[in-house]
Amino acid sequence: FSKMEISDFEFVLGVHLLGTVKPAKAVWEIMREQNYGRIVVTTSSSGLYGNFGQANYGAAKMGLVGFSRVLAAEGAKFNIKANVIAPLALTRMTENLMGAIGDKLDPALVTPIVAWLAHEDCDVSGEIYSVGGGRVARVFIGETQGYYKPGLTLEDIRDNWTQIRNTDGYQIPANLPEETGMFFNAMKDA
Repeated sequence: FSKMEISDFEFVLGVHLLGTVKPAKAVWEIMREQNYGRIVVTTSSSGLYGNFGQANYGAAKMGLVGFSRVLAAEGAKFNIKANVIAPLALTRMTENLMGAIGDKLDPALVTPIVAWLAHEDCDVSGEIYSVGGGRVARVFIGETQGYYKPGLTLEDIRDNWTQIRNTDGYQIPANLPEETGMFFNAMKDA
């Protein structure tokens, strides 16, 4: 990141983030008017998990997750579903990186999840799926039970760090109101 020019950062954001936002914007009103739509956005594991040297690409690709989650929330009352895939497939960009495993990463193996997420019978929205080589898995953003104390101090955080990070009993909020509700529940129980 330290050697990356801001212009390089902006260019990649423009291609990957705005390159998805603009066509979605172009079809959004049509989908609303017909009370039906399906949007499948492509992110990357570089955005979901980070990858050395890809701050611009990772930011753009994770931005698409946030964008899609907002589309899912706004589209819910119009039967518009928006979901995200993070594909792993052999492409011209990755063919020199994959080695022998590349033979197992046929891009055609990504197609079934895209077809399902775009199908009228698919009822999920705002979700993320990792797909490649015949494997499909749900990726999610979860939140731990955490720690709550009125008048929270730095020492409270230090002394309860294990509890804050403990993933037992995590929850997967589907949207901002659900996540906010987790705060209110913690405050009322204390």
